[in-house]
Amino acid sequence: MYKVILASGSPRRKEIMDIMGIKYEVISSDVKEEVRETEPAAMVKALAILKSNAVADIINKEKQKDQEYIIIGADTMVFYEENALGKPKDVEDAVRMISMLSGDTHEVYTGVGIVILHNDGAREELSTAVSTKVSVQDMTMDQIREYVATGEPMDKAGAYAIQGQFGIYIKEIQGDYYNVVGFPIAKIYSMLLKKGIDIKKLK
Repeated sequence: MYKVILASGSPRRKEIMDIMGIKYEVISSDVKEEVRETEPAAMVKALAILKSNAVADIINKEKQKDQEYIIIGADTMVFYEENALGKPKDVEDAVRMISMLSGDTHEVYTGVGIVILHNDGAREELSTAVSTKVSVQDMTMDQIREYVATGEPMDKAGAYAIQGQFGIYIKEIQGDYYNVVGFPIAKIYSMLLKKGIDIKKLK
């Protein structure tokens, strides 16, 4: 029987797993997030599998002989005109990012990296990247500063949370909503189903 490990301490990713009724444990990766890839999809996919493998290495040192593991890692980045927008450094950086996104469309990419540790010691890797287009309404500078003042943007890629107070400024999305939150759970579920594993039924 598999044990599901979420290779992330993100409250949003944990909440999505809880909502979907998936039993899991959390082991966060503290690996240095550096990859050679520069193309958006390749970059987030490489970062996600890097995180999953780092957690797999931790588990391998102390795993029980008959226990199998599914380790799920993810990395989300916001791209505007091919510029990667990470988490803002400070308030003014958050204002700058949201000003860029205001009245325009950007893309959110989440890389998914899954490592399956089998009984025989074999390690199987699955990875993909999911993209969603997000259109933001025109915002005044007062609206931007009021939103930044909530503190919500400060630990979010692209300086906003679609599931939070920024939702009122979202004009349209094309693609997976949960991908924008940072965890494309439907894709993860289907990837594992193709391997004959239904993570909703694991106890």
